[in-house]
Formats: sequence, C-alpha cells, structure tokens
Amino acid sequence: MDRRLEGKVAIVTGAATGIGEAIAHKFAKEGAKVIVNSLPDDPIQDVVDAIKKYGGEAVPYAGDVSQEFHAQNCVQTAITAYGQLDILINNAGVFLATAETQDYPVDVFDDTVRMNIRSAFLMTKYALPHLQKSRGNIVSAGSEAGFNGIAQNTPYGGTKGWMHSFMKGVAVEQAKYCIRANCVCPGAIDTAWTRKEKGPMDSKMEKMLIQGTPMARRGTPEEVANVYAFIASSEASYVTGALWLVDGGVTVAKGAVGSDTPMWFRSEPQGELRLEHEQEGLDNKDTQAIK
Repeated sequence: MDRRLEGKVAIVTGAATGIGEAIAHKFAKEGAKVIVNSLPDDPIQDVVDAIKKYGGEAVPYAGDVSQEFHAQNCVQTAITAYGQLDILINNAGVFLATAETQDYPVDVFDDTVRMNIRSAFLMTKYALPHLQKSRGNIVSAGSEAGFNGIAQNTPYGGTKGWMHSFMKGVAVEQAKYCIRANCVCPGAIDTAWTRKEKGPMDSKMEKMLIQGTPMARRGTPEEVANVYAFIASSEASYVTGALWLVDGGVTVAKGAVGSDTPMWFRSEPQGELRLEHEQEGLDNKDTQAIK
C-alpha cells in the first residue's frame, strides 16, 4: 500500500500523549519523518523510540513552543535533521480547569491563552518561510467547542474559536505560496482530558459530553489522527480553510440524544495504533506556570 506522507517532514506539537501521540504514530506509519515536540517532562523519547521500533523516523524536541526561543528551535530542528519542512501540526494545547466564568482563575486563563493561542501563532510564524519553499500545509487543533462555546470553561472555547479564524485567515493569505491551512475539530476524545478520574472535568460534565453525542461514546485518538493524515496528504489537495469536525455528531445534536443510541453503535473501533500515553499529559508542571 502506498504511504501517503512518504518523503514528507512533519512537526507535531504536543505529541507525547493523547491525540498528539496518535498523530505522530500515524504520520510515521504513513512515511513521514516526524519531529515529536512536547514539554520537557513529557514522555517524548518514549514516542520517538516506539516509532523507531517499527522502522519509522522521528526526532524529539523538548520545549514549550509558546516561548519564541523554543518555537524557532523546534522549526530549526526539522531543517537541521532533514533539510525541509512540509507539514506543521499545531496540536499543543491545554484544558486546565472547569469553573464558571466569574470564578475562573486569571492565572489559568493566562496559561490557556499562552498554550492554545501563542504556541500556534509562533509555530506558524516560524514555519511559514519553510512551508513556502515546500508548498506545504498546516493542520491545527480546533474543537467543537470553537463552534458552540463550552460552559464551565469559556476561555477554552474562545481559544478554539480563535484557532478556527486564524487558520481560515492563513489559508487565504498563504494560498499565493501554495500553502494549505485547515483545522481538525474533535469532540470528546478518550484521553485524560475527558475522564473525571484523571482530568479537570467533573462527573456532570463528563456525563453531559457522552449523552450529548449522537454516537454515545468518546472518539479515540486514532480516529482523530486518521483525519489529520488525510488532510495533510495530497489526497486533500483541494482542501483549505476548512474546519473538519470529528465529534460523533455533537455539534449538530440537540439535547441528550446519546441515551437512545444502540450499544453496537457505541463500540470503539479496534484500530491499529498502540499508544502508551493516551491517558497522560496532565501532570506536567510546566503547563501550570506562565512563562
């Protein structure tokens, strides 16, 4: 079978756990050489080693890309290692708290904006000169919350709405350089972020997410990574400025529709990726402090 990303070089930010880990693996299996970026305390090397075990190519870059120094160096790592950059995946981001807006901590708001907005802007800014040379593309992490907003974490929804608009603007602005820019917009995905036992969501929000999803389950990181791989490939050559929902239908649903969904339709696909860290990513102290 032809590998859709053969010969391409991709940076994946936030790639040590969850959806980012799945994207890194999927891209490597599709033939891409992957720069695996995440924060220094995250299991970046584990992901790189796992990719190399099945013959993939990957290089780690540990650093908070919401800092200009690290954003520049992350891009330069790709150029130094492989001489080119074809794909930028802006996946780094956080969902740090649940609280009504009047009670939302200002320091958590600042961290959310820094990690979800500043990192994507800086990575895009420094990747663009190289993507212009390769006629590459950018795929960024949007969210169904960027369409509808989200109660109990209104700043998070706001940052994802910004991401949607940012990618649309980049798509128009950079088309003259033959660059495509798109968003993938997940709903509730089975990572640490959407588990009340591990993440910031309480049991009420967790239940609301599942019942409000027509497919009545969380998606898997691999299901999201599959969409990233398609959009980043030449198969999506006429796709730019688009927002791709991977949300089990939650954006178009009205009410707790998932309670009526038969059990067989709620079953997760088996998939082929074996992820070591999909339920991790919340313990890194570097996400909790403003740089």
